[in-house]
Amino acid sequence: MNRRLLIALLLSFVVLTIYGYLVPKQSLEGNQTKNINQQAATIAKSAPKVASNSKTAVEVSKDRGLAASNEHVIATVDTAKYSLKIDNLGRISSVVLKESKYQQDDGKPIDVIPKNGIRPLELRFSDSKFNELAFHTDYKVNSTKVDATKEPKSLELTQSVEGKTVKKIITFYPDGHYSLRVEVPSGVNYFITPGLRPVVDKSMYLVVRGVIVRDDNGIVKTYESGDIKETITHNSASVVASVDRYYTTLLYKKSGTFPVVITPAGNAGFQEEPLAFIQGSGNSDFEGYVGPKEWKLFSALDKKLESVIEFGWFTFLSKPFFKVMLAIYNYVGNWGWAIVLFTILVKIVLFPLSYKGLMSMQKLKDLAPKMKELREKYGNDPMKMNQQMMQLYKKHGANPMGGCLPMLLQIPIFFALYRVLLNADELQGAPWVGWITDLSRQDPYFILPILMGITMYIQQKITPNTMTDPMQQKIFQWLPVIMTFFFITFPSGLVLYWLVNNILTIAQQYYINYAYEQYKRNLKMKASQG
Repeated sequence: MNRRLLIALLLSFVVLTIYGYLVPKQSLEGNQTKNINQQAATIAKSAPKVASNSKTAVEVSKDRGLAASNEHVIATVDTAKYSLKIDNLGRISSVVLKESKYQQDDGKPIDVIPKNGIRPLELRFSDSKFNELAFHTDYKVNSTKVDATKEPKSLELTQSVEGKTVKKIITFYPDGHYSLRVEVPSGVNYFITPGLRPVVDKSMYLVVRGVIVRDDNGIVKTYESGDIKETITHNSASVVASVDRYYTTLLYKKSGTFPVVITPAGNAGFQEEPLAFIQGSGNSDFEGYVGPKEWKLFSALDKKLESVIEFGWFTFLSKPFFKVMLAIYNYVGNWGWAIVLFTILVKIVLFPLSYKGLMSMQKLKDLAPKMKELREKYGNDPMKMNQQMMQLYKKHGANPMGGCLPMLLQIPIFFALYRVLLNADELQGAPWVGWITDLSRQDPYFILPILMGITMYIQQKITPNTMTDPMQQKIFQWLPVIMTFFFITFPSGLVLYWLVNNILTIAQQYYINYAYEQYKRNLKMKASQG
């Protein structure tokens, strides 16, 4: 039973990850699309009323296309985290990260803003005529260079359309976040966007890429590529973020809410991407951020922003795990050793359950010949056979399900840690020892995956085996080889976790084997004395 469960776990992991690697996310079809459309219709009934031509303002991108050929930079901003550029339409057109760990494969610094996507702080207006004129009218700035590396500095952008003045006043802070005030004439309805998601991570890992919306009640909705076919409205958002694996561009309010419209991006190369717009009227204030999803920074700015760091299905476990790992890192100062110590901590916490389960497996191994005899004797009478089996288990204190609980607990733990080690920005550029200089990338010499495969093989050899099915035996024998090749391209932080877990499991099994031999000796002594 335990072997079958382990095989199922490992094969499920392999299938899920291969799916994430090789199968691109498909557009929603059938009932899923129907459900989203029904949800959109329901939400739209209670949405704030806007001008009848607002659909043009949100969904049509031709105005941006007409203006694209005339785009140019009108201001540059430096903070401690990045160098930022503002274009003539008052949008953030480039954010180049300064920290050395944020580099592309060719060694060039990362620019978070996609070149052909809808840019952060783009304004669109409900009045289509006003909207078209605005896209052909340049902003003016009060300063072409802003140095916010040591203290907050403000930049004022002004646009005059048909005698009406539109302003964006942006205050940049050294840590990379900014405050935004939008001033528009009375009666002018507008939409402002955090922009298309960053397109930095090109991996095929099954991670969240798209738009995340958090409402005032803390409920988080995620819209990934291909999810959106029609416009959906959220009436009480507190955070809206466009995200990829490690980076985000977002807008939020410290208090209060705002309506958000989610729509397909619709521009070349990004048709399947969701795009978020905040719906506004009159003067409005927001907080914003562009850059890596740093837990410490988000926690310091506003706890709501932690929702932007998405850990998938097991977020309820992943977030506390990450906090514990972060606390360990703050003490040891190395993410590799933090992973090692956290893995040891998990093993210690689970040891009492593991001890009982593994001792039960040892007993079942010794009872295997007697169980075989019962199957042969009562094979034609399943009820009688089960009764005899239960009596046998009871007599020897064995529990056929005893080893399942520890393994079942390890399934959510593993997947939660998998998402932490896959998504945590803190692991980017984080070294461990020697040749491991970046825990977010694969081991360049494949040493960790090979050691992982070897320890997995050793673990198999010393663990009790009650399998009788030849096919299961063959699959199980080849699993170390399969998993070694499979883990070769995985982030070294994840492989390190698996390797340490294997080593600890081997040590644990040796101890269980020794404890069981002592248990059998004691039984023999009692039997001889009795």
